[in-house]
Amino acid sequence: MISVLLIVLLFNWGFSQDDNSNSYQKRVLETSEIDLLFSFYNQDGENAAVTGGEGTEELTDATSSIVVKMPLNPDDILTVDVGISAYSSASSSNIDPFDKSSRLASPFSASSGASQSDALVHFNPSYEHSSEDRNSVYSAQAYVSSEYDYFSVGFGGGYTRFFNEKNTQVAASFQVFLDKWNPQYPIELRNGFFDTRITGSGTYNPNFTEFNDETRNSYSLSLSVSQILSKRIQGSIFMDLVSQKGLLGTPHQRVYFGDVDDFFIEEFQLADGVEQLPKNRFKIPIGARLNYYLNDLVVLRSYYRYYSDDWGITGHTASLEVPVKLNDKFTLYPNYRFYQQTSADYFYEKEMAVSSLDFYTSDYDLSAFNSHQYGMGLRYKDIFTSAKVFTFGLKTIDFRFNKYDRSDGLSSYIFSLGTTFVGD
Repeated sequence: MISVLLIVLLFNWGFSQDDNSNSYQKRVLETSEIDLLFSFYNQDGENAAVTGGEGTEELTDATSSIVVKMPLNPDDILTVDVGISAYSSASSSNIDPFDKSSRLASPFSASSGASQSDALVHFNPSYEHSSEDRNSVYSAQAYVSSEYDYFSVGFGGGYTRFFNEKNTQVAASFQVFLDKWNPQYPIELRNGFFDTRITGSGTYNPNFTEFNDETRNSYSLSLSVSQILSKRIQGSIFMDLVSQKGLLGTPHQRVYFGDVDDFFIEEFQLADGVEQLPKNRFKIPIGARLNYYLNDLVVLRSYYRYYSDDWGITGHTASLEVPVKLNDKFTLYPNYRFYQQTSADYFYEKEMAVSSLDFYTSDYDLSAFNSHQYGMGLRYKDIFTSAKVFTFGLKTIDFRFNKYDRSDGLSSYIFSLGTTFVGD
């Protein structure tokens, strides 16, 4: 934390030498800003994809990140986002449920194996340039993340144009992600697996072949139009075009066939295979936002999105957030979100798929379900930044809590805390 602050101070000092020569021009960002973000997530359910659609989905995740925005000159901003997400997953631990601990092997309990916990680290720098008249904004970004079985690199860019005295905004952006799996197949499907505790009719000999292609590439194009419609109403519409190619399934998610004999070790059923999904997927989300300024105390923020892809899923999302200004410093944010989707063509509950099919999965994220999310947030804002850390003043504190319930039994909650500091 101290080292990041020192870097920001050096940037502020170095580029402040140009302030006099550019005093006639308003800067896009007056001074450096630092966002410190933390969240804690917990979920549970009984349809884990790792264990073929039946088993514990218990998971906890703690994420922290720091986002630093630095004005390079009156027109340019450099943003650096660095974070780490540490999680513990009962379902992922059952990639190897036979760790010879004292526990009974079962899809409804967690193994103590190496895959029980992991950390995802990301690094996301971005650059933004505004034209002298402030009606055009160009942006570019890069992205790198890594965890134990997945590595991702990405890049992108965008252009935003303001019209009609900034009452109209048109934006377009693209992103490319080039990812690679380090497949962690279920332990019983790996070469050399042997265990004398196997029970079942006959000999356990699954017909399984490892994936040849371990890459996943994603390409997206985003388009949006925002318009101030009146003194009280602002609206926007948006559309994304997303194409994915490569290994789109998850190598450690088991599948059980209805036409194959069952084999067990203790209470854990051995995999017949892993999910197989097409190597191509095309997604189109289309949506709109409408914000209505009710009065000085209340604003209504509504959102709707329609989603469709060529795997057979269609979805509808609707949400409403109602910021209520309690006083000059505190704002309350109650919110609600509803989501409904149809099932993918390739989804089957446990033992409902047959081995002759080309594609199949028991991942309930691809099943038909609906969900409800309820939340509340509280924001503290000090426009005078009276509280100080080194030379940085505390501008905002945001605390949010959200509860999520899905019709298939999955439930979760998340706490998030964010603070923004600004330089002098």
